[in-house]
Amino acid sequence: MSHHPLRGAARFAKITLASVVIGACVTINVYFPAAAAEKAADQIIDAVTGATGNGAARPAPAPATPPTGQFRRQESNLLVVALGKVLYAIVPAAQAQDAANLDISSPEIRAITASMQARFGQLQKFFDSGALGMTLTGLIELRDASSVSLPDRALINRLVVEDNKDRETLYTEIAKANGHPEWAADIRKTFARRWVERGARAGWYYQNASGAWITK
Repeated sequence: MSHHPLRGAARFAKITLASVVIGACVTINVYFPAAAAEKAADQIIDAVTGATGNGAARPAPAPATPPTGQFRRQESNLLVVALGKVLYAIVPAAQAQDAANLDISSPEIRAITASMQARFGQLQKFFDSGALGMTLTGLIELRDASSVSLPDRALINRLVVEDNKDRETLYTEIAKANGHPEWAADIRKTFARRWVERGARAGWYYQNASGAWITK
């Protein structure tokens, strides 16, 4: 008994649809929007340090046109339309995600940013003197205690502990606020780089890729 070619096409469309859905879901689950994370980091760093950000977001790319079917029978048309809708929803989302904004407006994130901003003025003189440095892991560290006067040692130790606690919480909260707790490590890496590139001033210490202290 021969198979009708349209039935074979419909069956092929079903298999294609299932494959696309599975593949796209896996892609979206692991995708990290690096450009959006960098923009979010810059905005928070600017707020903390009092610097002026560069502002405008890149526009998201236009949605891809959903594929159209070539079958004429109702069953085949319905399958192709379904496939088109899935691609229309998934592919543009994956393409545009890197250009989108991450949510950094939650009450927790705003509170942490305000806390770090209030503390930055006290930390700045220790960065200027070389007592403090920025680590590879997005934290700060007392690298030269001998350059700190005795009356300031208790203060700098407290400031380091408080600021690192805020930083740790910040990276986790940004990931949570955007529905992807698994992004916390990537957000931390993004911030670690941008603290140096955008937040640090000339002469400030930071750790290079091998962990050695160098100046900007």
